[in-house]
Amino acid sequence: MSTVAAFAAVFCALYAAHVFGDHWWGQSHRQALGKGARTREGVRHCLNHVLLLAAHKAVAVLAVELVTGLRVPVWAFVLGLVVDGISHYWADRRFTLAALADRTGKGDFYRLGQPRPGRDDAPHLGTGAYALDQSWHVGWLFVAALIMAGGA
Repeated sequence: MSTVAAFAAVFCALYAAHVFGDHWWGQSHRQALGKGARTREGVRHCLNHVLLLAAHKAVAVLAVELVTGLRVPVWAFVLGLVVDGISHYWADRRFTLAALADRTGKGDFYRLGQPRPGRDDAPHLGTGAYALDQSWHVGWLFVAALIMAGGA
């Protein structure tokens, strides 16, 4: 399999596993609500989420290997998952991504759609924080796929 085809297959697997895992099976409701807390429990929630999500991504890449005959070397497979996992954990702590958004002039966009102070008037997923979170994750999935395909 060519490197280009390997990259496309691995990226698709990582992306599909990310979208499914990040929203359906990659975290409990408690983890989703608590992973941004600046406490030990917040750290634990986020770590558990990232580890479960990494397992989803590993299964997806292994499925691609099984079906297509692609062989990603173990070192590239592990390194790609580690890079993705670290970046995912960093963003999902929330205050880290919010600080980056502020430093890069995207703070207002990050806060777009959030409830006003003292109110619960934005009951939707369409926030700037969500858009920046997901675009961050997809960018790092691209990097992880490059690492894995480059080793193939």
